[in-house]
Amino acid sequence: MKLNEIMVSGRAAVITGGANGIGLASAKAFAKAGMNVCIADNDEAQLKIAASEMANFDTQVIFVQTDVADFDSVMALREKVQANFDDVAIVMNNAGIGAGGGAMTNLSGWQKVMSVNLFGIVHGVQAFSPMLIEQGRPAVIINTGSKQGLTNPPGNAAYNASKAGVRFLTESLAHELRNTQGCEVSAHLLVPGFTYTGLISKRVPEKPDAAWSPAQVVEFMLEALAAGDFYIICPDNDVTVALDRRRIEWNTRDVVENRPALSRWHPDYAEEFADFVQS
Repeated sequence: MKLNEIMVSGRAAVITGGANGIGLASAKAFAKAGMNVCIADNDEAQLKIAASEMANFDTQVIFVQTDVADFDSVMALREKVQANFDDVAIVMNNAGIGAGGGAMTNLSGWQKVMSVNLFGIVHGVQAFSPMLIEQGRPAVIINTGSKQGLTNPPGNAAYNASKAGVRFLTESLAHELRNTQGCEVSAHLLVPGFTYTGLISKRVPEKPDAAWSPAQVVEFMLEALAAGDFYIICPDNDVTVALDRRRIEWNTRDVVENRPALSRWHPDYAEEFADFVQS
């Protein structure tokens, strides 16, 4: 995958959850490169704010209210994109919510978070993948996951499960794309670190020192895409790349070594985990 064949003036990017946070920062980066942009979001008021922030870019930018949990709505988005743009180079399935619940509670929360975080990306993949393949040009699908989908910290089982599903979906998509004859489309998993987005700003009025800005995440993402990385696991101002890797490795070893589930948070393994991440 050559980023200089994808982020090209005149080609287009489609971003769900694009009206704020990482989505809007991505839209600005793509537009700055001369790309046309479609910002899709379910929040009509936020779309209007995004429109004012994108007004100074000298490219075509369209705004489409979209409910990614509804496949018909995502298909309507695709039709709008095809009516406006001849050549789509980037589809970024970024829409997500933070709701959820514990393993034994809040069934409605589970249903909602799965419908947006997991099925929203399934819908985006199934709506746009055939179109991108048919174009016959280099293109990328970027799905936004979460570190909680890799290490499963206690506290929000529904959210973690939805993002774990995004990981496995995107891995399977990458495999299928590279085994499709003549296909020039690749898939990538974006895993932000602690990022000061709209979801967090509702609870925390100022950016914590530990958090990255959405623009920093996008800068890291573009560097990783240029390198051809599938796993784009972002650090932040508190967690290094090395620490992320040790945490992910520990979580995987729970399965290999048949340790208790989530042993990182098990008191019997606290000292061993601390030594492991420092080694």
